Amino acid sequence: MKTEEIVKRQTKYIVPGTVKGRYPVAIVEAKGAVIKDVEGKEYIDCHGGYAAVNVGHCHPRVVKALQEQAAKVWHVSWDFYLLPTTQLAERLAEICPGGLRRVFFASSGAEAVENAVKFAKKYVYTRQGRGGSQVISLMGSFHGRTAYAMALTGQEKYKVGLSTYVHPGVVHVPPPYCYRCFFKLTYPDCDLYCAKYLEQVFKFKTAGGDVAAFISEPIMGEGGIIVPPEGYLKEAVEIVREHEALYIADEIQTGFGRTGKIFGVEWYGVEPEIMTLAKGIASGVPLAAVTVTEEIAEVLTPIDHCSTYGGNALACAAAVANIDVLLEERLTEKALRMGEKIMRGLEDLAEKYPLVGEVRGKGLMIGVELVKDRESKKPAAEEAERIRLEAMKRGLLINTGGVFGCVLRFQPPLLITEEQVERALEILDDSFRVVTP
Repeated sequence: MKTEEIVKRQTKYIVPGTVKGRYPVAIVEAKGAVIKDVEGKEYIDCHGGYAAVNVGHCHPRVVKALQEQAAKVWHVSWDFYLLPTTQLAERLAEICPGGLRRVFFASSGAEAVENAVKFAKKYVYTRQGRGGSQVISLMGSFHGRTAYAMALTGQEKYKVGLSTYVHPGVVHVPPPYCYRCFFKLTYPDCDLYCAKYLEQVFKFKTAGGDVAAFISEPIMGEGGIIVPPEGYLKEAVEIVREHEALYIADEIQTGFGRTGKIFGVEWYGVEPEIMTLAKGIASGVPLAAVTVTEEIAEVLTPIDHCSTYGGNALACAAAVANIDVLLEERLTEKALRMGEKIMRGLEDLAEKYPLVGEVRGKGLMIGVELVKDRESKKPAAEEAERIRLEAMKRGLLINTGGVFGCVLRFQPPLLITEEQVERALEILDDSFRVVTP
């Protein structure tokens, strides 16, 4: 079957809104950082399944773990104990920062976020005697598309027509978006005012009730690969804790080596009370988790939440192998090296093409914000989309995103090679040249 036929049939039977905007690429095979379509054309994958395929496509050790587990048992529900689930819980307790030693397994990142909020609210209610009705999130953030996760998401486009479905109880504050500072200030002279702004939320009760938690990604992914300035997260979390609220780190995109550390918070010297995990936890095999401290773990009861597929044997076996590969092959170090190489190449492109407003990132979580002109910083969303499609024609898959749709996102598998990086940069140069002759 050809790509055209596959696209036609999927478009006929799948909900239109989930098909619109897809790449016209029908994938039949993938290995490492290379994807092959049904016609045999190969692509360098700098999309990474939305930063999920961290150890690469079809890593032999993950494939072996899946095959061996599939021949034994892959699902029995939470009423029974399973060895892979036990092994994964132990691995996570070993590698998670600070006191995060307890794990709750789920199936998706959005489900993990929903349960992180449950933990936070139940904790402040049972242990602190407060209502904990509110959660603070960032403008421009993304935390998922289920009800409360969508409420936490600080972008209007995900909520159009769903106002009565989205849960109340969230206050959004300005993000650490230095390139487009909400306060028209410049780092470091700003004295981290975007972090200090949180104090005003508590002082003036703008949240409309007791605050249970503050949630943020260490680096904002869907928001446009927004890297906070040094000191921001530590300052913000200190303010939150002064008011007895908790910090939830959403590591769904930043976790498992993506930024050059096992977890993104490690860059900022912060230890969260609650952390959400998905995507890279099993390198694309559907699995998610919430990790919490011992004290917080005690507040959730069996009737508060359960997940039919959470802790699934097949997914957990893949995740155990995935973590072993990540650690033993030292992929965080490789992410830093390859990330630096990509950043240098992108900065060279920025010198050639005024369309590039800013290059930013950590490890292999990199964003290039495109603007009509550098003075006004008017978003160049159309140009970003054209570059994405030109790159695809030439054998490179990248993603676009950001609040204004003008950020090229580079989130390849962490084992991408130097040769693949060099070729990707060449393709990107050619694509820029076509779009901005």
